Amino acid sequence: MFDIVGFIPRAVVQSIPLLYGSTGETITEKAGNLNLGIPGIMYVGGISGVIGAFLYEQSCKGASMNGFLAVAIPMLFCLVGSLLMGLLYCLLTVTLRANQNVTGLAMTTFGVGFGNFFGGSLIKLTGSDMPSITLSQTSLFFSRKLPFAERLGWFGKIFLSYGFLAYLAIVIAFVCAYILKRTRTGLHLRAVGENPATADAAGINITRHKYIATCAGSMIAGLGGLYYVMDYACGIWSNDAFGDRGWLAIALVIFTLWRPNVSVFASILFGGLYILYLFMPTGTNLAVKELYKMLPYVVTILVLIAVSMRRKKENHPPESLGVAYFREDR
Repeated sequence: MFDIVGFIPRAVVQSIPLLYGSTGETITEKAGNLNLGIPGIMYVGGISGVIGAFLYEQSCKGASMNGFLAVAIPMLFCLVGSLLMGLLYCLLTVTLRANQNVTGLAMTTFGVGFGNFFGGSLIKLTGSDMPSITLSQTSLFFSRKLPFAERLGWFGKIFLSYGFLAYLAIVIAFVCAYILKRTRTGLHLRAVGENPATADAAGINITRHKYIATCAGSMIAGLGGLYYVMDYACGIWSNDAFGDRGWLAIALVIFTLWRPNVSVFASILFGGLYILYLFMPTGTNLAVKELYKMLPYVVTILVLIAVSMRRKKENHPPESLGVAYFREDR
């Protein structure tokens, strides 16, 4: 029989990096920037957190680790690394008006290379025989669950058996949805993404809003990389281990029609599809298992087709998405 109680928690764990990435990309796209560098930014966020955790663990050899510092230092390194990637993207696309598609793809390649270089360097420093670095002490603080969750049976297992970064991702998604929908700041962001010339004429600083939205979105996406390493992977960093989660996060933005609150549930759906093959009885038939692995991508293609066929304006991306703004053309 299908183990639903065992399946849902694993689907949620898989969904959190997707939720961070899609929320960050939604904020960025609402301001008119198409950041295809999200996979690279998540990678940089992950390795930056690993560097911070590694330095702190090395400084605590023979001494007990402070729980607050064990969490704060990797998160600070992660946010700074992701912020720098966001600033680089803004410098190239907003200030220098470089092509956003090419810039995003280049940043993804750069981010993966950056992570692999520093990840490999840390592995050599530890003298490990395995092509990975383990930060299990730091991981314990990130993956720590509520102490009473196990006593609540299926309810505790489904709703309360996650580390704090999982709950933070959900809170950030709903807060971002509220800001975009209900606040003046969100109105300005949406105006910049839809028609920057009109927003500029109304006195909205286009450059500032694009910088803030892109940098904030990059920092949120970077936390997805940190979660993957410190919680999902139990503190183990391996080069090229992220897979295609960054690209699925970008697809999730379209799937949810640029609504971060819907991403909470859609990311769990994608996370469930990602691991469905582990729970379906395929026996020794590897071909069927590979078909199950295709499900997230098949669903993504079907959603793209469905969204493109719908004529409602709210189902389409911001009108100026991916287009550099020239004030002189206003």
